[in-house]
Amino acid sequence: MLMAALVFTFILMLGNVLKDVLALLVSGAVTVPVILEAVGLLIPYVWAFALPMALLTATVLVFGRFSADLELTAARASGVSLISLTIPILLLSLVLCALCALVNLEIAPMCWNGYKNLIHRVNVKSLSALFPEGRSVKWSTNCVVYVGKNRDQQLQDVAVLMLENETNVTATYLAARGQVSEASDNSAVTLDLFDVKIVWFVNGQGIPGASGKWTHTFPLNPDAYKRRTPGIKEMTFGQLRHYVSDLETHFDQSLRSGKVAEGVSADWQREVERERLALITPARVQIHMQVALSFACFGFALVGIPLGIRVHRRETNIGFAVAIVLVLIYYSFLMAGQSLATRPQWQPELIVWLPNLIFQAAGVVLLWRANRGT
Repeated sequence: MLMAALVFTFILMLGNVLKDVLALLVSGAVTVPVILEAVGLLIPYVWAFALPMALLTATVLVFGRFSADLELTAARASGVSLISLTIPILLLSLVLCALCALVNLEIAPMCWNGYKNLIHRVNVKSLSALFPEGRSVKWSTNCVVYVGKNRDQQLQDVAVLMLENETNVTATYLAARGQVSEASDNSAVTLDLFDVKIVWFVNGQGIPGASGKWTHTFPLNPDAYKRRTPGIKEMTFGQLRHYVSDLETHFDQSLRSGKVAEGVSADWQREVERERLALITPARVQIHMQVALSFACFGFALVGIPLGIRVHRRETNIGFAVAIVLVLIYYSFLMAGQSLATRPQWQPELIVWLPNLIFQAAGVVLLWRANRGT
C-alpha cells in the first residue's frame, strides 16, 4: 500500500509540477528551495486522492495473489472464514478514513492554498519572472526588452528596443550585463544597463550614441500585488461552512427587505433566489465532496477484497488495471458532481455521495457471496 501510495502521489503531482513549477525552474524565476517548498505543499493535497487509490490497489493485489496461491482454500479448510481474514483490512480502511478526513477537511485545502499563493507570489513579484531568459517582453507600447540570461536579477546579453507607433524602432540599447531592482512600494522596477551601446535610428539610418550606464524605470500594475482571494477548493471545512452561512445570511436579508419593499415583483425575488443558489451550491458541493471522499477507503476495501479473489491472478499488472478502472468509475461521479455545481436543480451535492453508496453496497454483496464461496 505504501509503495502504491508513492507511485500514485508521484503521478498525481507530475501534472502540477510540469505545468507550474518546472516552467518557473527552467526560466530561472525560482530557486531549488522554492521548488522543494512547492512540492512539499503539493504532497498533502494529492494524498487525499492517492491514499484511497493505494489501498484499493494493494487490496486487489494481495487478495488476488492470496486466491491464486490457494491460500484462501487452505484457510477455509482450517475453519477460518473470509470475514475473519478481512477484519484487519476493514479496520485499517477505517483508520485511513479518519486520516483522509483530516487531510481532506483541513490539511489539503490549506496546502493547496499555500501552493497557489506561492506560485502567485513567484509569478508576480519575482524579478526573474518579469525578465525571463531567452524571451522578449513588451513592457509597453513603446518598449521591448530581451534578456539572454537572468541569474538572480543579474542580467546578461540585454537588448532594449524603443518603439514609435508600436512598430518603428527609434533606438536600441545593447549591454553585455545589467541588473534589475524593485521599488520599496512595489510600484516599479528599475533596469540598469552597464557599458551600453546605443544606436539611434533617424530616417532609417543608425546613428551610434554615447555609451555608458543607462537606467530605465518600468511601472508595475499595483493590482497585481493584491493578495489573491482563495478559491472554494482552497477553503477548509470550517471556512466553507462559514462562507455558506454568510451567503445565506446576506441573501435572506435581501429577500426579507425585498418582501417588505413596495413594488418589488416576484420575478425579482426569484432572481435573487437563483443567484443565491448559483453562489452557494458550488460551496455545498465542495463540502460534501470533502466529506464523501474521506469514506472512499472503506468502500474501496469492501469492493477490492472480493474482486481480488475473483480476479484470481498473481500478475501485478492485472491488479493495477482493475484498480485503475475502479478508481476511474469512482472519481467520474465526483467530477460529474463538480461539473453540475452550477445547476442546483440536479442536486450535485448528493451526486458526490453516489460512488460511496454504490461501492459499499456492491462490496458488501460481493464479500458476502465470496465468504459463502459463490
